[in-house]
Amino acid sequence: MELSVVEVIDEKRFVATVEGHVAFVEYIRAQGIIYLTHTEVPKALKGKGVGKALVQAVLTLIKEEGATLAPLCPFVAAFLTRHPEWKSILAKGYRV
Repeated sequence: MELSVVEVIDEKRFVATVEGHVAFVEYIRAQGIIYLTHTEVPKALKGKGVGKALVQAVLTLIKEEGATLAPLCPFVAAFLTRHPEWKSILAKGYRV
């Protein structure tokens, strides 16, 4: 599943709208590091791969920007454990 993800700077979220529902990843930006703090997928979208696609799209945006990642959200950390190819964008001192 591919999602169109946009950054909503005022809300500090990466957002995707799927089937009329909004899924998002909240973040904090500081000194070139993007701290992903919370991922939320509405119940109506659970089990459809939306969370996985959302996190993958957000990680792609982070990589393209040249920033590094601090995965504070348990869902993001679990994703990184299952997909070690993304560990190259982890900020110094962060492991999963």
